[in-house]
Amino acid sequence: MCRRSICLASSLQVNSTGEGKTETLRHAVFKRQFSIVAIALAIAMFVGTESAVTAQELKVGFIPGRGSDAAIEEQALALAEVEYERIGKGDYTLDRLLEFDVIGVGVTAYDGDEDLKANYSVLNEYVRNGGYLVTIDFQQDSSWNQDFLPHPLTLLDPDLEDDVGVVLADHDIFKIPNTITEEHFAAGIWGAGDFMADGPQEAQSPWEPLVTDRQNNWPIVVGAAAGKGYVVFSSLQILQSLGNVGNSEVAEVLQNFLFWRGPRGSRVKAQAPNPKNGELYFDTWATLSWSPGDFAVSHDVYFGNSFDDVNDGLGDTFIGNQDTTMLIVGFPGFPFPDGLVPGTTYHWRIDEVNDANAASPWKGNVWSFSIEPYTAYDPDPADGAEFVDSDATLTWTPGYGAKLHTAYIGTSFDDVNDAAAGGQPLGSANYSPGTLESEEVYYWRVDEFDGFETRKGNIWSFTTPGAVGNPQPANGAVNVQMIEMLSWTPADNAASHELYFGTDADAVRNATTASPEYVGPRAIGAESYDPGGLAFDSNFAWRVDEVYPDRVVKGLVWSFTTADFLLVDDFESYNDIDPPDPASNRIFDKWIDGFGTTTNGALVGNDLPPYAEQTVVHGGAQSLVYRYDNANKTSEATLTLVWPRDWTQQGVTKLSLWVRGASDNAADRVFIALNGLAAVYHGDAAATQLTGWNEWVIDLAAFGVDLSNVNSITLGIGTKGSPAAGGAGTMYFDDIRLIR
Repeated sequence: MCRRSICLASSLQVNSTGEGKTETLRHAVFKRQFSIVAIALAIAMFVGTESAVTAQELKVGFIPGRGSDAAIEEQALALAEVEYERIGKGDYTLDRLLEFDVIGVGVTAYDGDEDLKANYSVLNEYVRNGGYLVTIDFQQDSSWNQDFLPHPLTLLDPDLEDDVGVVLADHDIFKIPNTITEEHFAAGIWGAGDFMADGPQEAQSPWEPLVTDRQNNWPIVVGAAAGKGYVVFSSLQILQSLGNVGNSEVAEVLQNFLFWRGPRGSRVKAQAPNPKNGELYFDTWATLSWSPGDFAVSHDVYFGNSFDDVNDGLGDTFIGNQDTTMLIVGFPGFPFPDGLVPGTTYHWRIDEVNDANAASPWKGNVWSFSIEPYTAYDPDPADGAEFVDSDATLTWTPGYGAKLHTAYIGTSFDDVNDAAAGGQPLGSANYSPGTLESEEVYYWRVDEFDGFETRKGNIWSFTTPGAVGNPQPANGAVNVQMIEMLSWTPADNAASHELYFGTDADAVRNATTASPEYVGPRAIGAESYDPGGLAFDSNFAWRVDEVYPDRVVKGLVWSFTTADFLLVDDFESYNDIDPPDPASNRIFDKWIDGFGTTTNGALVGNDLPPYAEQTVVHGGAQSLVYRYDNANKTSEATLTLVWPRDWTQQGVTKLSLWVRGASDNAADRVFIALNGLAAVYHGDAAATQLTGWNEWVIDLAAFGVDLSNVNSITLGIGTKGSPAAGGAGTMYFDDIRLIR
């Protein structure tokens, strides 16, 4: 009865002979799986590099190319971790385009996208109204209208390889968010046939060359202001190179071409802080610098150790107004002349000033950096580590100015805190305490001496093999659901447990059996606890002491934070275990699709492990892959809910989920139904063609059902209850949540 076992047998037959009875397979498994493996390897190779991937703060619109180019583009943007929304026929209105900070145009789009060619004038208006347009990867198949862009541009047809060498202009496009150098364009990086095609032959002012071919002096990339906005024409084949070869240098170029200008209109702000935002700094004076906003004449500088004061300009955080984009702090004769204090986080802000502009000053973002602390930090084993080897060597990063170290270790927090056991003086930042006992909790600290003063260190802890451990939720877990049960693995030889639970970590750490945090004893074999429903968006701490006939071993303090949403499904719980194993929890056994029917065209999950999608995911490690075939069918996959069924609790008012399609999918509607009724449709009638991950937020009231008793949720493709002649494709869904 295990349909996947049947599929597996058939798959093996196909794999060995190239032929066989493929009709029992739900999908063309091996072709897809080999493709997925190849993509996964490419992603793994890319992630392993030292690429300066930046957190995306912009809303990116993308006009994809056509045919096979679209698939390459999608893979390239995924490798560079670029989230985007696909721009289609219904998006060519000025108001809609102005929702995007940047709009990128893909391979051959100006040839093959009739909607783009019919609406290029609206796209140019978007630029003139402050938008940023870039042809990320340009190649023409037939003709070019020199008026496609806001300024005339005539093309020629030279195809160059990446061995020509380039000259880069002094432009922010090569500075933000990554530092781009000529080495990013060195021979062998872009791949054979994937460097440049169809470049500018004539690009008169206001076009300016940004990348120039050193060998022929041809402009490869040009840029220009247009009205309030900016446009870049790039004949580099960025997407094709990244999609085919996957080198991190090309990914960084792609990130810069999209992200350098900042959110639309925010180039009025100061950019590119140095020290970088969040950086750990290793001196007590610093030179602050930044890239100015486009219209700045001078700069108001704020600096201090309070985020709120710097953000609000309170107290003495205003340093002054200056013309230059550099400021020294922490040095005699400059602000904070006594030096910056180790262990302190400093915040700073630059407001850009132009008295001739009524919108001035433009308030900047608050950046921060931290000075290395006096005390030792970055311990190894990490604080709270479990099952550390008995012959472990303890290491740490010395505190600021430390010359000597004294290490303390023991099985009593109080003894280590009070240095009752005596310390070991050391000249280097490592200590071998000898053979540690198994099934123990150890505490340790390192005091630092800088030649003048001893700085008492923080107390860290870890356990050795055999000790109580494996807390669920994991220590430090976030987004824990309110119905979570606590569980743990007992120590090897403990006789029983003492459990503590509360909202304050220090109170839990110091609690005794007389404290309100004491839950009570737990017998061996009963390593779980139901806290009876956790508070929404709150912090919790807990501890398990192990009881032996002659002593009690005080456990580590574990903590977690509950979510500010109710989780419907994040697809993380599904596994690859087949029935009849009672641990089986396969994704297609819970999301019931059209397998075995003639009226439902949905097939979810993969035929072979991993059954849940593990390559194309929005959050976590898994998502739902959903194949549809709407040839006179409607596609539906339905999950029967256990929890949450009351969709009115905790003040939730909306359903949020993430949806991803592909440009080569057959265009169709996407809907959600509750209790098998009341379908709500995505606003894009061709939502199956949405590329990248797109959040879909629905007001719960739109479903028109009893929200206090929701027993099922259906993900559908097509028009519910009205099958029609349609096509096929593949969708992905992830992170279905109820939010306030």
